[in-house]
Amino acid sequence: MIRVVVAEDQVMVLGALSALLELDGDIAVVGRAADGIAALDLIRREKPDVVISDIEMPGMTGIELARQLGAEKNSARVLIVTTFGRPGYLRRALDAGVYGYLLKDTPSDQLAAAVRKVAAGGRAVAPELSEAAWGVADPLSERERDVLRLAEQGRSNKEIADTLALSAGTVRNYLYEAAQKLDAQNRVEAARIARANGWL
Repeated sequence: MIRVVVAEDQVMVLGALSALLELDGDIAVVGRAADGIAALDLIRREKPDVVISDIEMPGMTGIELARQLGAEKNSARVLIVTTFGRPGYLRRALDAGVYGYLLKDTPSDQLAAAVRKVAAGGRAVAPELSEAAWGVADPLSERERDVLRLAEQGRSNKEIADTLALSAGTVRNYLYEAAQKLDAQNRVEAARIARANGWL
């Protein structure tokens, strides 16, 4: 029996994914979580074989969750199921150690097959994304990404500095560097370009 934890912040999707998986006799959903932090606690407790996770969730993204599990040497393998079909997201997910990446419109039989493949140590990546991802390099550092995310929310340099425990000058430098790398005129455009490419 393949033990699975499902992490998804949309309650209806969480229920649907769990119900679909349990139609297969060899897959058991041993836990559900509506945010990344709850998912991490659940994974530590239930020790699943596979974690099905969305990317964007409150508390901790699916990519951050995969990275944390890797840092903890947790044996659970992460399979991302998301609406974000941009190669930049896939590249970041693969770099974080995920074993699979599917889109939410994937047929249910393919989802179950992907769970089995990932549980066996294989990789399951949506074919329409896999080729494109290898040619896309994420130019941003993690800190530049943190600063841009907050700038995208309309925060001032001082507010970003206070949130990240940095100086306002350091924040300004990170925003400048990010804009240069993305060939953007300002922080708003930089955030938009990064978001469009799946780098935020």
